Amino acid sequence: MEKRADLKSKKLEVLLWSIALPGFGQLLNRKYMKGFVLIGLEFLVNVMGNFNTIIVLSFNMKIEEAIAQTNYLWLMFYPCLYFFAIWDAYKDAGGGEKPFAYLPLVFSAYFVTVGLIFSPTFTIFGVYIGPMWLPILFLPIGLGVGALIRKVLFKIYVKSSG
Repeated sequence: MEKRADLKSKKLEVLLWSIALPGFGQLLNRKYMKGFVLIGLEFLVNVMGNFNTIIVLSFNMKIEEAIAQTNYLWLMFYPCLYFFAIWDAYKDAGGGEKPFAYLPLVFSAYFVTVGLIFSPTFTIFGVYIGPMWLPILFLPIGLGVGALIRKVLFKIYVKSSG
């Protein structure tokens, strides 16, 4: 029983560190080359996309300034890099063994990217949401769509193999 709790704790630890910074989970999994490559890519995309500036401006509700500072051509790489790093670290730690378990994170990357694309023009009641908050709002939609597709594919998979 304790061994199972240790494995769950390890998977959660890796997941949470990966959410904090892509590549940290890989380092915990002792996948050093992959971890350093992901950290390097994260820094490259972060700096070239002005992501830290966007975060600070967004938290200070300076959304138009955040939009103006965003390098969309670079920042569009971030969601796929981010969610891949999370999934990869989690899988290497022993998670994601169920069929199609990756789909919610894959669709999260897709939908967060779409949210980023529409962020300079999308408003709610005439208010811009911006390049940080709108992608975050698209995240649960991506998780939900991915979970729904996973459920449908799992049912098809079970029927065809049973």
